[in-house]
Amino acid sequence: MPLSDALQLQPADSGRFKFQRDEGFHRELKRRVQAYFEQRGISQKANLAMFVKTAVLLTWFTVSYLALLLADATVWQRGLLAISLALAIAGIAFSVQHDANHGAYSKSKVVNRALGLTLDMLGGSSYIWRIKHNIAHHTYTGIAGGDSDIEVPFGRLVAAQPLSPYFRYQHLYLWALYGFFVANWQFYQDFHQLREARIAGNSFPRPRGADLGFLVAGKVAFFSGALVVPMFFHPWWGVLALYALTSVLLSLVLILVFQLAHSVEEAELPQLAPGEKAVPRSWAIHQVESAADFSRGNKLLSWYVGGLNFQIEHHLFPGICHVHYPQISAIVEQTCGEFGVRYSTNERFSDALASHLRWVRRLGNAESSLSA
Repeated sequence: MPLSDALQLQPADSGRFKFQRDEGFHRELKRRVQAYFEQRGISQKANLAMFVKTAVLLTWFTVSYLALLLADATVWQRGLLAISLALAIAGIAFSVQHDANHGAYSKSKVVNRALGLTLDMLGGSSYIWRIKHNIAHHTYTGIAGGDSDIEVPFGRLVAAQPLSPYFRYQHLYLWALYGFFVANWQFYQDFHQLREARIAGNSFPRPRGADLGFLVAGKVAFFSGALVVPMFFHPWWGVLALYALTSVLLSLVLILVFQLAHSVEEAELPQLAPGEKAVPRSWAIHQVESAADFSRGNKLLSWYVGGLNFQIEHHLFPGICHVHYPQISAIVEQTCGEFGVRYSTNERFSDALASHLRWVRRLGNAESSLSA
């Protein structure tokens, strides 16, 4: 059975984390959001604005890539084209593949699968991403040992992770490590996780049939388009230099958006004792309190990052297309207030960035090991 139809993580011997029973918050929230769409007679999936956005992003990517490949440009012009390409790729990753691989773009599994393959085109595996992101991250958000997205080499992003002396400098060196995020993903991480067939301590089924074919074809297409084909037109050292520029910028853009929603002071993450599996709140409340929205009033930023600045709404309703997040955020915030659930937001991008910087620096010091 293809991964889009059935997907399971097999728990390791330690077992999965267990959340408390919902006491009505999640049920009422789902009822209100469902009523919002029904009363307006609109679909929860992509609308015309999303279709236009998809066309703009894919055109932006195609024009940037072809200009970089074929145009008679100066070194500085090629640098600018590489920056344009990186930003176009990030836009596709935030909006198109992200919604599609969550099943949020269309009611059609075929459409979601086809658009989800844009991730494979960009060098990642949509098969592995759906396991790592949709299941591990979205289920066990911010929980050490459950959410593999918070595992950063030589870094400490949650207080439940072990402390090392050199972490006191992580607020300085993490930015350099962030720059390797995409290259590590494209060249190593997917292959390593495929070989191990394990993510966050849990096993998953290796791809077969069409899933395996798409994975292999995607990797071949990416390496051909990013490195092999350009070397027929340009010196190998120039191709590698522009790949490095594109990769580093893309890495910083992608990981920064993630960090500003999860690795900030406003995010409340449970500190479970070693071996403890009982999370002291329900799943829905955990999703709200383990994230923070940012820059909700910035329409341009919201457009570009695919609504991921509405991270709380996304984690509660990953099957709803992100173009609807600004509207349902008012429902989510009001419901949280009525049920006494902490709803956090940083109104400006700079506020979220400052919060991330303070959080990372705080976690690098020993005194933060006992407080989240």
